[in-house]
Amino acid sequence: MDGRTVFGGSPLAVVIRLALISIVVGVVLSALGINLRNFFDRINELLGAIYDLGFGAIEWIIQYLLLGAIIVVPIWAIARAAAIMKKPD
Repeated sequence: MDGRTVFGGSPLAVVIRLALISIVVGVVLSALGINLRNFFDRINELLGAIYDLGFGAIEWIIQYLLLGAIIVVPIWAIARAAAIMKKPD
């Protein structure tokens, strides 16, 4: 495997192409008001929101689990007790 296969062309040409594309994207992002500092702040906020959302979903599931268990578990226990008492010896 030579460098042309790995990089998809001459390594120098690929580096130059990537540099030019990076400059163009950087200019567009700057025109949109995005800089390195607020970019990483937004990424940090996004990860925090995803983290909070995950635990929020777990809290939501536990809340409904416990609420449903208040009704389901006693009915199940009564049904099991009735089945055990009904069983012929």
